[in-house]
This record gives sequence, structure tokens and C-alpha cells, in this order.
Amino acid sequence: MRDNIDEIPSGGIGIKIIGKIADELSYTRTSDGRNCLFIVKYYQPGLVPSQHSIQNGFFKRAIDVLTSFNFRFQKQRVPQSEPTYNQQVQKFTLQVNTDIQAVAQVLSWVEQLDPLPIPPIVLHQCKLAVIEGFTNAVRHAHKNLPLETPIELEVMVLNEHLEVKILDWGEPFDIQAKLKEELHQKNLY
Repeated sequence: MRDNIDEIPSGGIGIKIIGKIADELSYTRTSDGRNCLFIVKYYQPGLVPSQHSIQNGFFKRAIDVLTSFNFRFQKQRVPQSEPTYNQQVQKFTLQVNTDIQAVAQVLSWVEQLDPLPIPPIVLHQCKLAVIEGFTNAVRHAHKNLPLETPIELEVMVLNEHLEVKILDWGEPFDIQAKLKEELHQKNLY
């Protein structure tokens, strides 16, 4: 099955798609000799707030306005704990072999995110970034490595953003140079 990998058009399209999706993107070498593609995507939780959260937000703003004028009301106010932003909600990990056919397994794995409170557009972008990152690792980083060579995937969901890590054992490349290259007009179909 690996022979079919070379038939897929290349040219860094996958990494450029990831570059468009990511709010933060890095590619580093780990201490154990692996490459780590690190993708961060920010979002605002609760894009469609519930009626309860609207009321709480209204009262919080009203109290903030009153306390900003140094009313005595401020002394009577009982401090409430602020929500912890960027707190880890859930972490998903998967290890698969270097086989393009494992893309179905990767897609099934990333669909675990569906029930979480992630805006749909961010969820779709995350899925696309994971699939593109995985196929890039198979097609490029692990091109000359045995099928048994593992690729590790991790998605960490936090209150305000997602973090995706894709770890491979291939030779590193210059991600910044690849992102700067012009996207050649190719018929991908």
C-alpha cells in the first residue's frame, strides 16, 4: 500500500493548510529525537450562551460597574472564585503505525471531540489539521521508514483552546520555509 503514497500530489499543501488553521504553530525536535508538530487553535467557549450565563454576566457587569465607583457595596461583596481559563478539559492520545490506511482510524479517534463544547468551525479545523498532519508524517517524514514506525497524536482540549501534537521519527524540515513557499496551482482532483 505504501507505493500509492507517491501518487498523491505533494508540494507542502498540507502544511500550508495547517498554517492557515493554526493560531500558533511550531515544529521542534524533542529530546528523544522525534519531531513534534504543535498546533494551537483558540476559541471562545459558549458562543451561544445559555440564559443562565447571560443573567450571570449581566449581574457581574453591574457589580463591576458599581465597585469601580468605590461604593461601600464593594466592602460587602463576597469574592467569588474566577473561572479557571485554559484549564485542561480532556486529553486524547493515539499511536498508529506509518500506514496511510490508518487515516480512517485517526479520523474515528478525533471524532471523540464531537460531544465536547467546542465551536463547530474549530472542531472541523482541528480534525482537518490532525488528518493533514498525520498524512504529512506518513508521506514525508516516514517515507523511507518501516510501516511499524509509530506516529503519536495528541489533542488536548482546554477551556479556551485546543492543542494538537503530532510526533514522528523522520528527518526534520524547515517549516517556516515551507510555509513561505508559493502554493503552486495544481489540480488536486
